Amino acid sequence: MLPQLHSALADPGAGRCSTTVSVAAPWLRPYVVGYGGYRAGAADRPGPLRRRMFPMTLTTVLLDVDPAVRLVTGARHTGVLHDGPPWRVGVSVGLTPAGVRTLLGPDVRELAGETVPLEAVAPLAGLADRLAELPDWSARVAALDAEFTARLRAVRTPPDRIVDRAWLRLQRPAGRAPIGALAAELGVSRRYLELEFRRRIGLSPKTVARVARLQRALAALAGPEATLGAATAVGYADQSHLSRETRALVDATPGELFAFVQDTVRAAP
Repeated sequence: MLPQLHSALADPGAGRCSTTVSVAAPWLRPYVVGYGGYRAGAADRPGPLRRRMFPMTLTTVLLDVDPAVRLVTGARHTGVLHDGPPWRVGVSVGLTPAGVRTLLGPDVRELAGETVPLEAVAPLAGLADRLAELPDWSARVAALDAEFTARLRAVRTPPDRIVDRAWLRLQRPAGRAPIGALAAELGVSRRYLELEFRRRIGLSPKTVARVARLQRALAALAGPEATLGAATAVGYADQSHLSRETRALVDATPGELFAFVQDTVRAAP
């Protein structure tokens, strides 16, 4: 599963983040997709900063050195603008619905579309402080793997629910089956799958599939050799289809989104 693009500064002149990304340990991946280390170029600017938050199928935990920026953002079906203290230095953790339920504890549905303080969801402030003291990225990844492995062993809840299996399938480029066909493959009705997604995740299967596809397009647009054709090729029928979806989900044309991603998201050299 590809890491997902969480957000970027709404003002391209506010600076870029330097970033690095690592996947979680293999046994954690049904729960933890991966980790993103960041160092914000706008960290020293006074006052709040506005961020453009992209649609996501993941729940994201932000472990910043600044306690005011330790947040949990839930899955969301459209892009939103968020004003808050500037991110400084820290790690983002991408969690699947099974990961939220197993490693954090709250109802995934209650987090959908929300941004809440980390302390209201999970006692991970100590982890954020420990990460800030570690000497390098590899040490931080090892500490995160150790923390979530310990939590997993304490709970022992396998992600074998039908909703978890269906959600994981919808993230994969090769898993773009019609929702009815996916339900039949899993031995349930389409109606059952739709109701369970809304009850457990807060988004419908179709919405999860659309957002997962948009995230693949964002990944295609963020690369140094990116083209609109590459974004279309991740699962859209043509560029008109891509255009309709970007307008519906992020209120932008593909060209506008391409320019924005290239200007603000690519890692600083």
